Amino acid sequence: MNMPLPSITSITHRLTGIFLVAGAAVLLWLLDESLASEEGFNAVTSLADSFLCKLIVWGVLAALIYHSVAGVKHLIMDLGYGETLEGGITAAKIVIGVSGVLIVLVGALIW
Repeated sequence: MNMPLPSITSITHRLTGIFLVAGAAVLLWLLDESLASEEGFNAVTSLADSFLCKLIVWGVLAALIYHSVAGVKHLIMDLGYGETLEGGITAAKIVIGVSGVLIVLVGALIW
């Protein structure tokens, strides 16, 4: 199955929205644990330095970045810009490029 690039970016936009809900639940659970007691705070603090925690935070931020950039693209298209096939392909490439750069930058900040 060979899907057009605008379709792939649109589906990925939806998937990152789902991932953001799950990621927010994990981050809220960590916040709750850290506020519950001193032991919980110490456990979350030590967990924050782990590779797994950094990976989860990076994944949530990557989803947030992609979802936000793709959302802006959808808003611009709702205003009537880039509604042609060529415009959709160009917009999809811009979303991938801008998101990729921002995700790499955030990853560099985390690690």
